[in-house]
Formats: sequence, structure tokens, C-alpha cells
Amino acid sequence: MVINMYDVIIIGSGPAGLSAAVYARRASLKAVVLEEAPFSGGQMLNTYEVDNYLGFPGISGMELAAKMRAHADQLHVEFVTAKVTEASLTGSVKKVRTDREEYEAPHVIIATGAQHASLHVAGEERLTGKGVSYCATCDGAFFKNKSVAVVGGGDVAVEDALYLARICNKVVLIHRRDQLRAAGSLKERLSEEKNVELYWNHVVEEIAGEASVESLALRNVINGEKTTLPVQGIFIAVGNRPRTELFTGQIDADASGYLIAGEDGKTSVDGVYAAGDVRAGHLRQIITAAADGANCINSIVERLSHAQ
Repeated sequence: MVINMYDVIIIGSGPAGLSAAVYARRASLKAVVLEEAPFSGGQMLNTYEVDNYLGFPGISGMELAAKMRAHADQLHVEFVTAKVTEASLTGSVKKVRTDREEYEAPHVIIATGAQHASLHVAGEERLTGKGVSYCATCDGAFFKNKSVAVVGGGDVAVEDALYLARICNKVVLIHRRDQLRAAGSLKERLSEEKNVELYWNHVVEEIAGEASVESLALRNVINGEKTTLPVQGIFIAVGNRPRTELFTGQIDADASGYLIAGEDGKTSVDGVYAAGDVRAGHLRQIITAAADGANCINSIVERLSHAQ
């Protein structure tokens, strides 16, 4: 297997990884970005509209991702499309193995992001791709003029409901509490949509259907009353979980699997940094992920300067 030596290995190409790549090149560091998908952007690609990234109000997630990647390309950042299969992070030289080649560097930035959380209810796994979706912008077009449900109460759930309201006849937003966690501006926009109905204090207990989704079994968490809701699709937006399985046992993490690191990105392992949605913190946004990437490179530059 070919072994490639670098100053820093960046695992992941969402906003955190792309920001780290740009700052690495500006610091004259030899860096490589390992990305599993043949395109950069991470979860930005699943966002129909980004309304809170400074300087780009209303830009689509796909367009913002393209701009970030173009910035990195302009600086001749090296990108490799490969699946990371193993990471050995102890010692002065870190080793990251992919399904293609092996990479070594004294510094590794983990920016692997997060993936959707599931409801873990009957029918969910069986009907995934057959009416069960975790990405409204990816799959919404398949439900034009149909009735769908969105599950969740945060920004993503409301954004999904707003997007689907433009396509579908009816959108039912199901939330287990009696108020949404989403930003005020999103809630205001949601209240203006005539074809969106809210089911407060409800949870989904089963997703039913033969070849595709036909209905949902709901339960009111206050009085226990059960309801059957006919829909042709369900979009699940109940949060994310960090993609940190490869690093379990090597780096300190919290109970949910998020890597523990400060604003400087430093983890419990010397020379290993965490950026973006994998890092334990209170706010996970595109702008904070980009800042994390920059901070990680700054920490590496300081570490190298002290070693001289």
C-alpha cells in the first residue's frame, strides 16, 4: 500500500474541513482532504436555503458548498475521494488508512460531521427510500402534490416543512412538545404557510405501508390518544449523531459521542483536532464549523512554531 506523507490530514470536506484546508494552504502546510463522497459540502448540500451565513443571505446550501470548494481549489488544495477505514492516532506520526492508500502526518483534523438520527420505530428501516426520507431537498420532488409529514421541532424540521410546502398539497409537522425550538424567523415564515398543519405533543409510533409509506400511527404524549395519519411520505429531522465511530476509544468523547475539544480544536490526543459537528459544543452551524477549521490550523501553526 502506498504511504503518503503530509503536514496535516483533514478527514471530511464539510465547512469545517474546507475552512481548515484553505487556512492550511495559506499557512504553507502540505495538507490533504480525505472525503468519502465525490463532492464537498457535507450537510450543506441537503439545505435548500441558508439564511444565516454572513454575507450570503438566502443562498442555497449547494451553492455555498460550491463556493467554498472553489476557494479551496483556487489555492490548489489536494482532495482525495476515499473511505477512511482505520485511524491510528497515537505517537508523533498519525496514520490514516483508506480503501485506497495510507496517509501519514503529525497532525490530523477530524471533520467528519454528523448524520441523521432515526426514530427507531416499526416500518422506518423497511420503508427508507420508499417514502421515508431524511432529506427534504434531496427527495421532496418525488412528493409533488402529495401529503407528507415532517417530524421534529428544530431549524432543520421547520426548513424542511417550508420547502415541502411549496411542492406538496399538505405538510403535517409533528413535534413531541408544545412549542418549536426553531429560530423565530423560521417560525414566523411557517405560520404564513396555509398548507402546513402542526401536530403538537405527538410522536410517531409506527410507519405503515406495503410497497411505500401509506400512513403513520401517532400517539398524543399528554393523553395517550392514538391517531392514524394518512400520508405518502415522512421526512425525519430529529437531530444528528456525530460520525466518530472510527475514533472511539482513542479520543475523549462525551456521552453522545461528540469529541471533547476546546475552541482551539485540541482533543485529548496530542496532534489531533476536532472541528465542526463532531466537536462537543452548544451551537453547530455552518459559520461555527468554518471557524473551527480555522482555529485548528492556527493551533497547528502555533504548535509548529513552538517546536522550532
